[in-house]
Amino acid sequence: MSVRPLDGITVVALEHVIAAPFCTRQLADLGARIIKIERPGDGDFARGYDTQVEGLSSHFVWVNRSKESITLDLKQDAALDVLKNLLKTADVFIQNLAPGAAARMGLTPEALQKDNPGLILCAISGYGNDGPYRDKKAYDLLIQSEAGFLSITGTPDTPSKAGNSIADIAAGMYAYTNILAALLQRGKTGKGTVIDISMLEALSEWMNFPLYYAYKGANPPSRNGASHATIYPYGPFKAGDGKTVMLGLQNEREWVQFCEIVLENSALAKDERFDKNYKRNEKRSELLEIINACFAKLTAEQVIVRLDKAQIANARLNDMEGLWKHEQLKARQRWTEVGTPAGNIAALLPPGLNDSYDFRMDPIPAVGQHTESILKELGMSAEDIAQMRASGAI
Repeated sequence: MSVRPLDGITVVALEHVIAAPFCTRQLADLGARIIKIERPGDGDFARGYDTQVEGLSSHFVWVNRSKESITLDLKQDAALDVLKNLLKTADVFIQNLAPGAAARMGLTPEALQKDNPGLILCAISGYGNDGPYRDKKAYDLLIQSEAGFLSITGTPDTPSKAGNSIADIAAGMYAYTNILAALLQRGKTGKGTVIDISMLEALSEWMNFPLYYAYKGANPPSRNGASHATIYPYGPFKAGDGKTVMLGLQNEREWVQFCEIVLENSALAKDERFDKNYKRNEKRSELLEIINACFAKLTAEQVIVRLDKAQIANARLNDMEGLWKHEQLKARQRWTEVGTPAGNIAALLPPGLNDSYDFRMDPIPAVGQHTESILKELGMSAEDIAQMRASGAI
C-alpha cells in the first residue's frame, strides 16, 4: 500500500454532529488515525438523527468512516484522565463543545501543550471564543441567518435555507485546512498551535460576493430562487414535457448563439430590448415569454441537444436518485463501499484523483467499539477497565 499524507498522525476528537466530524473524516481520508470520544450509551447526537441507511443515520455515516470510537463520561475523573493521557501523545486535538467547556475540564492549551508542546488544538464554535456572541447557541440554520445567507437565497417572498448543512460544512472545511497548515508549520517550528474556527466567519467568507455587491450601502443581490440575481437568462426553464433544464449565459457571444441555434430566432439577437445583459435582466418577464414559447414545443432532451450544439452551459435538474445514478460519477469510478455496523454501504470517494495514494475508506464504528482496545493501548488492565465500566465512566 502506498503511503498516505497523514499516515502516523493521531487526532483525538471530542466531536459531535457535523462540523468537527466532517473535518476529522477528511483527515482520516488522508490516513490520520481518528480517536472519536463519544458519550456512553447513545454516543454522538447525530447517530440518532434518522434511520435512512440500513437503520443508521444518514448524517452519521457521511462523516464518521475510518474512525475509532471510545466512550467516556468526562464528568468522571477516571474518564477525563483517559482523555488527558491520549492527548499526551496525540498530534491534534479537535473539539466543538460550547466555548469554555473544554477549559472547565482543564483542557486548556497551556495545560495540554505543557505535556505535549507539539499538540495542535482546534476549537470549532458558532461565533468563536470571544466577542459578544461567544455564548450564543449556534445551529446551522441560525448561522445561515446571521451570515446573511438567507437574505440572498430563496424567492422574493420566501427566504430559504440551504438544503444541506452549509455553515457546518464551511466550518469543517476551514478547520481541515487550518489543521493541515498547522501540521506543515509544526514541521518547521516543532511547536503546536491553537486554532479558533467560527461558523459565522467561515460562512461569511463564502458570502464575499454578495457582500461586495452591496458595497458602501448598495442594494444587495435579490432573492431569485434558482435563477441568477444579475445575469439573464441563467437558471431553470421548463420544457414541453414538464421537465426542467438549467442553463446559463455569460456573455454577448453566447447570447447570439442562444438566439440563433437554441431559439432559432436570429433577429432576437439584435433586438435592442435584449442586446445587453443588463437589459435582459431588466426585462426578464418579456424574454421569459419568448423562451417559454420556444421550449414548450421541445422535450428537455431536445432543449439540451440545442444548448450543447450552441455550446451554452446547461444541466439537468437532478434529484437524489439522479445523483445516485449519475453517469459521470460512474464513468470516473467514484463509488466504493465502506463497512458499517449494519453491513457494507455505497460511499463516494473523496474529491480529487491522486496518483500517489488511495484514500482511506475504513468502516464506520459502532458506539464505543474501540473503547477496550484503546484503554489497553494506554496500559490499563482488564480489572481497571471493568471497574470503569461498572462505574459508567466508559
